[in-house]
Amino acid sequence: MKKLIVLFVLTLSLYSCEAQQKKGVERVAPAEFAKEMAADKGQVVDVRTPKEFKSGHIAGAVNIHLYDADFGQRIDKLDKKKTVYVYCKAGGRSAEAVESLKSKGFQHIVELDGGTDAWTDAGKPLE
Repeated sequence: MKKLIVLFVLTLSLYSCEAQQKKGVERVAPAEFAKEMAADKGQVVDVRTPKEFKSGHIAGAVNIHLYDADFGQRIDKLDKKKTVYVYCKAGGRSAEAVESLKSKGFQHIVELDGGTDAWTDAGKPLE
């Protein structure tokens, strides 16, 4: 019985640590994206063009255009251990960015499903 209790406590503590440090890639709807961003205060990356970014972006986002020559160098400056929230206009470029982020060793990536189109359709603000 004692061994069973110890095993239960170890399992519970491992599960708890895992829950705190998510890994992998998530593709989420605007409501979940906003909720996770607010709770986590992670790194928010807009991979659209600078012109698109200036026309309206999610609060707190930095613009790292996917097709700029220095894209890889700029994402290398982000913290690979922190969650990266990534989006574009409709989802195509952010999917490409997710692949780049994964290949560079980022541990937790959250992609906005549908991009800013879905974000604004859900009534979420751009600044």
